[in-house]
Amino acid sequence: MAGRRKAAASRGAVRLRRTALVGTSFMVLLVAGAGWAYLKLGGSIDTFSADGISDNRPPGSAQGQNVLVIGSDSRSGDNSGLGGGTGEVGRSDTAFLLHVYGDREHAVAVSIPRDSLVDIPPCKGRDGEWTEPQHRVMFNSAFTVGETAEGNPACTQNTVEQLTGLRVDHTIVVDFVGFSALTSAVGGVPVCLPNDVYQRDLSPKRPTRGEKIFSKGRQTVSGQRALDYVRLRHGIGDGSDIGRIKRQQAFVAALIKKVKSNGLNPTTLLPLANAATDAMTVDPGLGSADKLLSFALSMKNVDLHNTKFVTVPWRYEGPRVAIVEPDAGALWAALKADRTIDGKDASGKKSDGGDGKGGNPGAAANAPVSGRGISVAVYNGTTTPGLAAQATELLRSREFTVTTTGTASSQDHATTVVEYGPGLREQAETTARLFAGAGAVESTTPGIQVILGTSYAQNPTAAPGATAPTTVPPTVADEGRSADDDPCANLSYG
Repeated sequence: MAGRRKAAASRGAVRLRRTALVGTSFMVLLVAGAGWAYLKLGGSIDTFSADGISDNRPPGSAQGQNVLVIGSDSRSGDNSGLGGGTGEVGRSDTAFLLHVYGDREHAVAVSIPRDSLVDIPPCKGRDGEWTEPQHRVMFNSAFTVGETAEGNPACTQNTVEQLTGLRVDHTIVVDFVGFSALTSAVGGVPVCLPNDVYQRDLSPKRPTRGEKIFSKGRQTVSGQRALDYVRLRHGIGDGSDIGRIKRQQAFVAALIKKVKSNGLNPTTLLPLANAATDAMTVDPGLGSADKLLSFALSMKNVDLHNTKFVTVPWRYEGPRVAIVEPDAGALWAALKADRTIDGKDASGKKSDGGDGKGGNPGAAANAPVSGRGISVAVYNGTTTPGLAAQATELLRSREFTVTTTGTASSQDHATTVVEYGPGLREQAETTARLFAGAGAVESTTPGIQVILGTSYAQNPTAAPGATAPTTVPPTVADEGRSADDDPCANLSYG
């Protein structure tokens, strides 16, 4: 096994293969509390180089952690016989950001559609040079920067950090073949289909419908059939990638539930650990058995009901997907503050009575800021790229109206300044509450201008007013799925 893995690595085709269900292996083991098994598997964990990760990153959190999970859409190596994309360039097919809350009792996986229009920051190519930023391009194109068979996970991480304002603590790319082995190791996964599915639904270029490959209703799938199920898009639901994401979320939920029901013991968990470590490449921060063990054990108390699956707020924009603001900004802000999708504090901190309902004289001052009726312009007064966009998300999540974003006349501002015109002092002071150390300064220029300083780049959530809203938008919370949900529930799939 080890020799075969090394040979594959020399061909540049190891570990970065398509899985339509990215992250299943890793997430299942974490939630199941199977980390002890990694102690036996230190030699089979592959890592990718992190030298392409940007220096301009959001600050880390002492509470929750974020794990970016990516699957590449390539037929390289053993994937050639299992479906997937065509060509030699590794492509990102599906991705989610797994947020593990500070209390280590809750987790949420946020799916990011591959066709989402996003800004891609500078990324390091295979020639060692950094690319120019790209504006409003498909999310999955970040993985293709450099056009290599192994893809560019660092570029995708840079893109997610810029999109969300959250620091990605770990990034994982998952192997297609390993996923197949995992589903077999658990004895199959229960799924539920709203109608019969035929060969042409899986391969739309077939001239005939072909044989029936899935029957309507409940059934158990594993191995190749599990791969076919999670790859399937046509002939079920609305045929969209969004619908497939919902079905994949239901599959992961059912898989986690199956692992729990099998029991957590060496006989059942060691095959899963083998499948998982053979299925993924991780960043250097998880590149040893001890590191994986420590992180996995930190999640052993996350139960099925507290494991949620959601999709970033979206809408169609022609054939592509646009991320909807301020809803997406509110979701990222809630995760940053360790608020669950139903509005609970899952930071693990003991309550000090500061809930705005009495018991804390400073509660009103620390309450989230509301910018309803306040219009502002935002300018980046630093050399940190993307800062104005990040602040715009924060402001819009608090119902401010952002009229303009841009670069300030100078980029040497140490602290954030809120300039205001005649009669706008109170609104300017409200705005300044969102930014740690910011001051409101009267100006002859009409309106309110936020000029961001280095202090904001270093700690964008330090101000008490930057505390996240108590709940994420209903459009997100209402469509969330728990790992204990019935796999036959909500079969519309888009």
